[in-house]
Order: sequence, then structure tokens, then C-alpha cells
Amino acid sequence: MDTSKGEENKRANFKVGLHEPSYDVMNLRHSDAVFQIGVTVHGDEVKNEANFPKNHSIDVEMGESVYEIPNPFPFWGTTYILKWKADEFKKNPKQFRFKRKYEDMTHEDREILFETLIGDGIETRDGKKFTFRHLPRHILLTLAQNSKNPRILTEIARISCEIRLGQDNTPLGLYFEDRVQKAPVPIIHDKPLFEVVANNPCLPDDYKQVMVLNPGVQGQNPIVGEYRTANTHVWEYLRKNSYIPWGHYASNMAQDAIRYSVDALSPDDIKGLRFLYYQRIYVELARSLGLTPVEPNGDDEKLEGLRLYVLDCVKEHVEMKRELKVTGNLWGWNYGFGYASSGYRLHASHQQIHNQYALVPAKTSCGMTTYTVGDLVWNHVERCSDFRPEDFFDAYIHSILDNKRTDGTSDAPQELVIFEDENVIAYCPKAQRYQGEVHLMVKKRIGNILEADSGTRHSLDHGILKVMKALSALGAEMITVFEVSKKYHRISAGQRLFYCFLPRHEDSPGSMSEAQGRWITGHYPEDFAWLLREMLAELEI
Repeated sequence: MDTSKGEENKRANFKVGLHEPSYDVMNLRHSDAVFQIGVTVHGDEVKNEANFPKNHSIDVEMGESVYEIPNPFPFWGTTYILKWKADEFKKNPKQFRFKRKYEDMTHEDREILFETLIGDGIETRDGKKFTFRHLPRHILLTLAQNSKNPRILTEIARISCEIRLGQDNTPLGLYFEDRVQKAPVPIIHDKPLFEVVANNPCLPDDYKQVMVLNPGVQGQNPIVGEYRTANTHVWEYLRKNSYIPWGHYASNMAQDAIRYSVDALSPDDIKGLRFLYYQRIYVELARSLGLTPVEPNGDDEKLEGLRLYVLDCVKEHVEMKRELKVTGNLWGWNYGFGYASSGYRLHASHQQIHNQYALVPAKTSCGMTTYTVGDLVWNHVERCSDFRPEDFFDAYIHSILDNKRTDGTSDAPQELVIFEDENVIAYCPKAQRYQGEVHLMVKKRIGNILEADSGTRHSLDHGILKVMKALSALGAEMITVFEVSKKYHRISAGQRLFYCFLPRHEDSPGSMSEAQGRWITGHYPEDFAWLLREMLAELEI
């Protein structure tokens, strides 16, 4: 991205390189192993001569063309777009889905088979009965993950744990182990199987409630906040013993407001989830400053008043060169849950809609400065020598708005922008790190939620919902979302608050390439941005 000063800053654009390889390789092989490896459908033999070339030098005249796009944030590496695959995507973007569908037998035959297994079972030749409970574990995991049949999922739920049933076989709760001087724990026979089936949207709601949703069933984490209206209900849990130092919070849809998919999520729900986040950060930050905060309790005006009060106090501390005890925050959302049939977990969070967030102290107990992902952005713009730190995002947004198509053609979509309003802009990054990555960024010089006014917060909440619904409509079942923000004490910096949406794709698992910051995709970002605009139009959001 060209980010020069002055008039040239108006012509900021992204760097795009194209590899069109032609090369030769010395053949160092000393023997052959040519033989028949099969036959064609017409009966002609197929041999492997092509694998054993005779030439001393092997010429590759037309290697695969690959675009290389350095990420505007260089610590996120480089994106490689496979040209042939992106050109195919360009012809018909609407065929794209994050997850393909496969059918092995008819729906009717499959249902008959499972109904038989759940019922009387199948009798073998030697008189033994084969029932649903005899299925191998990897098949049970697969069914728990993918089945949409409530009876199958109910049966798996009963296999995975001990459920207390009423006279009509409705679930009343779980059975717990009594432990001396310790809290009782649910009797769970197969924890991965339990987690998978409990997070399947098609499991009946009464089973979801007794297995994972009722307060206390997942442990004794205290509920320390609540957002309730006529249309939604959200609990805030404190995770005391957290992988995040000093604990973190989780805003969870309550047991009487079950939301297991983005499709079921309403604007009221997302407001409740995010309101608890804003409220917690403002309240705890105020307390760290020695203030006595007003409790917003769902009131937008009180929340905004508290924000302004805390922001003024933070500015005063910075001006007086006083150290802040708390300098940042985290926010994230792992949407979706999955285990492979082999037992490897595919995504880290349970399906019930919830967000996680935490405050970040300035220093560790031994005095070391703490880290947030926003520090990477801050360090990058600080190190740039050709322009002031606050100029980077101006140039970046200009590059997004003035984008030129990656493959240089003019007969296809040019825009990276998906939607925007007066406060935020949603776009496909030029250098996507995942198939279908999306960012949501504030337009104004706002670097964190402490600087975000009520209008910006509303735009962010609504924008998050729109992006998630569009990705879900394309079949994304696992999406990682996280906030990138600046530390509170960097008052004058031009760093912008933004959110990253990273959908998991069947062809984009984490691997060696990603660990090195080499991100491989199969579509042009302009085409994917167009596709998301089309999806939002169809969804009428």
C-alpha cells in the first residue's frame, strides 16, 4: 500500500504481484519404476510413465499463476491467490459455499435404518441384537455433529451422560456425582460426545437446557450481570479461573432465550450481548481509577454518561502522567462447535451464542508490560518512517474505497466494500488470511470502545450481526471473530478500532502455511465482497 505524504496520499493503493513461473529443474533420478496403475473405463491400461521423465532437464513452461498480496499489516504476512481457482470463482460467485453437502443414501433409507436401530435393533445371524448404542464411537461423533434427527440426537445425549427423566421421558435434569468437600459434577460418560450433541441446534430444547444451558450445570461460575427485555435475556458469567490472566467474562444467551445459530439471532440479542460487554469494561475501568460508577442496568443514556465520565478521567491521568492500572481490553466470539470423527476438536467454543471479554492490566505481577493484538497494529504504524502514525488508517481506508480489481479487469466487481454507514465500514481485506475473511472498521478516529460513542456502538453491533448473518447464509458454521483495539492511554493516536471475521472453510484448515503467515485463498476479494452484498440484499438486513 502506497502511504506517502501530501498529494500522493490521495493515490494510496494496494500492492499486488503476479507470479507467472517458467523454469527448469535438473533430473537427478537414477532408476525407473514404470508399471500399470489401473485401467480406463474403456479398458485401456493406465501406466505411470509421466512420473519418470527421461530428460536430464525438466522444463516447466507454464507453471500455475499465483497473485501475491502483502498484507497492509505486515505482521500478518502475505496472501497468495490461486489464479485459476479465482478465475473459476469469478464466473459464478453464487455457487460458493463454505461447506459442501454430500449424500450417501436417500434420506428415507437413512431414517428407516436409524429408527430401526433406536427401536428394537437389528438381529444378527447368531441371534445377537445390534442397537444404536453398539455403534462405533466415531460414527456416534459424526451423527452427533451432523444429524438433524431429534430422536437420534436424543439417543446420543442419553449415551453421553446420565439424564434424569420424567414419567413421560422428558428430561428433568442431570445426575451428579457426590464429592466430599467439592461441588457435585455431572455424570458424563463421554465428554466430547456430550459437547458435540449438546451443541447441535437440532437437539430438542429441553435437552439443551438440562445439559448445558441451565445456570450451574457447567460449573459454579458466578453470574454477575444481566440484560433482559421483552424480547431477549442474556446472562453475564465471570470465569474466575481463566486462561486469560485476571479472569474473563462471558455474555451467554440465557436458558429461556435459546439461540443456537446466527439465523435465530435478533438485533435485540446482539445488543444485549454487547451491552454487557460495554458495561463491564466501563464499570471495571472506572473502579480501577478509584471512581464509583453508576450502574447502567440496560439504560443507554446511563451507559453513555458512564463512558464519557471514565474517558475524561483516563485523559486526565494521561495528561498528569499517572499510570493506569488497566490499559486495554479483549473481546472475541468463537461461533460454532465441531469434533472430527477421529476425536480432534475442530473449533474451540460451544454453539450457544455467547461472547467473551476481559480487561487487560497495564503490567503483570512482576512488572512486565502486557500484550494485546492491537499492540501489533500500534507498533506497525509507529515504526513507519515515511508518514505519521495517524496517517496510516486514512491511507488504508482510501485504498479500500478506491480499490482497483486484483486481476486488473474492468468487467467485474471492483469494490471491496460490503456495506457502510456514517460510523463503520465492512469490507473484504485485499489480502485475505482465510477464505472469506471480512473486517468491520470504524470510520472516525476511534481506537477502542472507550472512545466509541453511542452511535458508533450501535453501528458496530448492527454491523457484526449483518456480517455474521451473511457468512452464515453462505454456509459458514464456524467463525472466529475478534476485536483489534488500541490501549486506553494512547489518547492521540490515529489507530482505528476494527473487528476481524475468520470463517473456517473445508479447504482452509490451519497448517504450516498459516503458521508462517502465508495465507492461501481461491477467490478475488472483490468477487467475495460482491457475493456478500448480494447475500445481504437477499436477506433484507
